[in-house]
Amino acid sequence: GLSQYSSDPRTEWDLSAYSTRDQVLEAMRNLRYKGGNTFTGLALTHVLEQNLKPEAGARSEAEKLVILLTDGKSQDDANLAAQTLKNLGIEIFAIGVKNADEAELKQVASEPLELTVYNVLDFPLLSSLVGRLTRVLCTRIKEKSNKENAGSTVKDIPVNTGPQLSPTDLKISAVTSKSMHLTWSPPLRPPKKYRIVYYPSKSGIPKEVVLDGAVSSLRLSNLTSHTEYLVSVFPIYDTVVGDGLRGVTSTLPLSSPRSLRVSELSHNSMRLSWKAAQGATHYLVLCSAAPDGAED
Repeated sequence: GLSQYSSDPRTEWDLSAYSTRDQVLEAMRNLRYKGGNTFTGLALTHVLEQNLKPEAGARSEAEKLVILLTDGKSQDDANLAAQTLKNLGIEIFAIGVKNADEAELKQVASEPLELTVYNVLDFPLLSSLVGRLTRVLCTRIKEKSNKENAGSTVKDIPVNTGPQLSPTDLKISAVTSKSMHLTWSPPLRPPKKYRIVYYPSKSGIPKEVVLDGAVSSLRLSNLTSHTEYLVSVFPIYDTVVGDGLRGVTSTLPLSSPRSLRVSELSHNSMRLSWKAAQGATHYLVLCSAAPDGAED
């Protein structure tokens, strides 16, 4: 399976999409690179929520491996999301290119780091990793499978966390041109933390807030006016991310001045007055001569 990400993760194909090597290689040849931001934490959460579920082709008896390829430092908390995957027994390999942050790669990757962290100076050099990485991946799968057959327990990803681990009833209220208030009903088992992700629906940059699990409300501020926002609330536990709550709403347009009046006209001056616009701190007044023939 493969997902691309920038500010918004996108599944290119699921684990169950192709059944032969040639089909996967053909899909890779047709892939279009998605440039943009580097929200690695959001991408790892997407992998757990979308790509490693049974309905996407994940098999409970199969080993779970994630290979992260990134060319920059994450703009959100990648470590928290990565730790959640690792706590579930999912192994993460981190490959950095160009401007990737090596310290972050080591935080995100599974142990032992000498087998799971790679860094190259440019994309063409990735080809030099293929042979070694293939051998390491195959060896790790065999090792983990042997441990399982010897009687070790393997943590399974919950298929449906339900009300036990997932919040419900997201309400968005007190919406203004710059802010909105979120409330939700907590799950039966309180989470360790909540991760709230919000961004404009039309190619906006995601921002996130991490809250203590005892809190179930938040005021989002410094928003853009007259803009549709997508909001997601993820409950974070020690070993799992509960199903996210999602909502959408638009901020109000900015208040406008009204009732423009002109008085005290002279040959080279006039007085303007208007009803104030709520929340305005300054006014910009533009004045130009009307074109010939236009009404005064």
